[in-house]
Order: sequence, then structure tokens, then C-alpha cells
Amino acid sequence: MASSVGLALCGQALVVRGGSRFLATSTASSDDGSLFTYDCSAAEKKVQENKGEDGQPIDQGSDTILASTFSKSGSYFALTDDSKRLILFSTKPWQCLSVRSVVRRCTALTFTASEQRVLVADKSGDVYSFSVLEPHECGRLELGHLSMLLDVALSPDDRFVLTADRDEKIRVSWAEAPHCIESFCLGHTEFVSRILVVPGHPELLLSSSGDCTLRLWEYKNGRQLYCCDLASLQEPAEPQGHKRFAVSRIVFWSQESCVALLCDCLPVVFVFHLSACRQQLVFKQQLKFPHHVWDIAFEEAQGLWVLQDCREAPLALWRPAGGQWQPVPDSAVSQRLCGYLQGSWAVLEGSATVDDGFCGLYKATFDNMSSYLKKKEERLHQQQEKKRQRSPPLAAPGRTKKTRPGRAALGC
Repeated sequence: MASSVGLALCGQALVVRGGSRFLATSTASSDDGSLFTYDCSAAEKKVQENKGEDGQPIDQGSDTILASTFSKSGSYFALTDDSKRLILFSTKPWQCLSVRSVVRRCTALTFTASEQRVLVADKSGDVYSFSVLEPHECGRLELGHLSMLLDVALSPDDRFVLTADRDEKIRVSWAEAPHCIESFCLGHTEFVSRILVVPGHPELLLSSSGDCTLRLWEYKNGRQLYCCDLASLQEPAEPQGHKRFAVSRIVFWSQESCVALLCDCLPVVFVFHLSACRQQLVFKQQLKFPHHVWDIAFEEAQGLWVLQDCREAPLALWRPAGGQWQPVPDSAVSQRLCGYLQGSWAVLEGSATVDDGFCGLYKATFDNMSSYLKKKEERLHQQQEKKRQRSPPLAAPGRTKKTRPGRAALGC
């Protein structure tokens, strides 16, 4: 599930969200300090006339931003919130284009490569598409699953829609005819938390799951190329029965063919090199942080931006140097960005405390046999007690039971 605190980057446009608010600025050193802020709690809301079974109005939501993304060129930005709204923005300059209602709370969204539509995946397993060119047009149902959707992606040519659900599946459907399924990518043993079609390698897909694995696929035929157990990479290695965790973000840096992973409950970032010709991932480094990391994003010209729970330095930049990733010393750009976030620190900090990550998505396990055997033993014990109570007591030794004399003995 999407975190309530998040980071989005496209080109030099940067967005940080927290709670119902987000701020947008630029990472360019020549930027004049322009800043755009938006609060979803001030956006128009559709009046809900429906009421629950108890006659009380249905919960309208808290306006918390659930997911957000840029279009490919960065010309558009979209978000969904807890009040069941899709809000569309143009970024050049920044302005709100529309506020539209969605059927259910959404978990992920993505723009088509043509930037004509935005796809929204929701908790009920449906994917709706909304027009970008007609920003007030209602959504259109495209496809559905029988379980909650956690992520959605598109192939670079907009031919295929890829969806990841709670029931361990990745489905590849035709965009023009979503009822036609091209393939399934099967192998995960827990919910699929994130998927990413690799930029520059349109035939490859990266996926992560609650089973602590990162997998590489040829998604059109559903063939798994590589699987890495992330738990085995932890330093020091966790013993058997390690704590469960899921990847909350997969990002790719085309300049270095680098994959970075952020996990929902670990203050580390795993860094891999993607060898497309060998069709595998090579583990390079584990970046450790003294604070909780909220989100990560690559900027092609700079490196890896890290949004972290540290008021003094909420946004840090990392780059490879001498074969190892290192934090970049504070620059005028990073100081300016950190200054913006420090001014909204109460919003970020307050939003992060209510984020429960993926904890509620794991399979529940029950030891039914132990419970059955215990109840069976109790039942047998109760039956034995009842038999004991019904049975007559045994006669004492040396004593005979008195009997009434028969009719012959009485002379009858």
C-alpha cells in the first residue's frame, strides 16, 4: 500500500507529499525559489447522500493522499486521496485542472505513455481510466480482479496493462481489450507490493512481494528470469524466522542501469545493477541510514534522492563514487529543498505516524489441528466423567449383598 509520506520526481520537478498536502518545486540550481503547495482538504467534495445501515452518513475520508505520479514528460501530475477523489494538475505552470470522484479508495495510478489517460487501481480490484485531455470526463471501467490491487503499470507502447494483486499474481492484459489476458507472472508466495517495467528495456519487469523477494520477468510470456531473496542480503544476516518485510518502492536509474529498493520497515536501501544481456540482477550495496526512510527517487542528472525522518536533513542526495554509493555534501540546492520541508515538518511527521505499511496484507495462519486435538481431549474427559457418575459403586470386600427370599423359601 502507498505510504502517506512520499516523493515523486520527473526531470527536475520534485514533489513531496504528506497527509493531505504536497509541495512542488525544482531541483535546478537556477531555480528562483518558486514553490507550489496544495491541500486536498480545500478541494471540492462531492456531496454524499448515501447512508450506512445505521442511518449515519458514510465516512467521507480524511483527505490523506494515497498515491501520486507524474506523466512521462512531467507535464501532468495526478493524485488520489482518502476522500475518493482523483485530482489532476498541469505542471507548466502548476495549476489544478480537475477534481473527479472515484468509486473506491485507490492504491496506485499511472499515466499512459501518450499522456491521454490516467489509470487508477483500487482496493476492490478494479482499474478505471480517466481522460487527461477532457479533465472533467467520468472514469471508465477497464478491468477487474477478485482481490485488492496494489500496483498498476503500462508497457512503454501502451499495448499492455500490468496489474499486481494481493493474491500473489501479476496479470498482463491487452489495453485495447482488457478481458484478453496475455500472460500471468506467477511465483510470488505473498502479495505483490510493487511492479516496474524497466525504462529502456520494454520487455523486462521488476516485481517485489511480501515474500521478501525481488524478481525479474519477461512479462509478455510470464517467464521468470531471476529471483533474489532480500532477507539473505541483510547485514548482519537475520536468523531463520526473520522479520517479514515488503518492498515499498522500486526505482531505476538508466544512466547506471541501477535498481534501488526501499523496504517498508527497514532503514536500508538495497542497490542492484541490472545486466540486461545476462538477464539478471547483481547485488551491489546496502545503504544504511540512522533514520527511517520514507521514500526514494532517482534524478537522472543527479543521483538518488532520499526522503527521511530527520528534521535537520529531510532530503539527502546519494551518488556512486569509486564503486561505492556515498552521500553528497550539502549544496545550495539540497539546503533550499530541506528548508522547504522543514517548514512543513509537522505535516510530514504527523502523517508518518499513522502509516501502517503492508502489515495487514500478509496471509493469516492458523493451527487448527492443535485446537482440534485439545477440544477432543476435553470432550473425552467429560465423557469419562459422566460414565463414572452413572456407574454404581462396587461392594466392599467381605460383605454380601442381601437378597429377598424367594416364594419357595416362604412356603408359597
